[in-house]
Amino acid sequence: MRHNKKVNHLGRTKAHREAMLSNMASSLIKHKRIFTTTAKAKALRKYIEPLITKSKTSAKTSEEAMHSRRVVFAELQNKHAVTELFSQVAEKIGDRPGGYTRIIKTGARLGDNASMCFIELVDFNENMLKDTKKTVAKTRRSRRKTSGSTAATATKTAAPKVAAQKEQTPTVMGPETVDGSTSGPEISNETDVSITEPATSNEETASEE
Repeated sequence: MRHNKKVNHLGRTKAHREAMLSNMASSLIKHKRIFTTTAKAKALRKYIEPLITKSKTSAKTSEEAMHSRRVVFAELQNKHAVTELFSQVAEKIGDRPGGYTRIIKTGARLGDNASMCFIELVDFNENMLKDTKKTVAKTRRSRRKTSGSTAATATKTAAPKVAAQKEQTPTVMGPETVDGSTSGPEISNETDVSITEPATSNEETASEE
């Protein structure tokens, strides 16, 4: 059982483990991302995040900033990494209250089947920062567009229906007059014949008499 065993010794002595973490921290500060095993990455995260917090010198005096720089240099033993940490990295992580690193697992290593991962500084991965901004913008805009688009589609579908109903309604046209205007409903030729027949018969009877 692992009772009260909070430190992963990584199969190394204390001096070897501290030297390894110091070198890994310097590489992470320089390159912003390194590829290692998951166990080493978790140990490195506990080692480097307090050092990154010490690099925040915006609210410190010059004496406190110099003291923090010396403490970090005592751990890293690399003046180039310390300079980059207190200049470039400190500017980007100034507003972040913690959680400066991200671990992304990449699968198992061939040979010993060790779990591998990337460990990187969060604020220096521009692709993931752009993706998070885009997703937030899409969710807000999509809600507004759906409400407007549904109303627009409803009006578009209603317009052809009204036009179709107008086409289906029959129109009664009267006979054209000399002026070209229509007056009253049309009367078929058969009705004209039935009306004129009795008139002709009466005229014939009157002439015969």
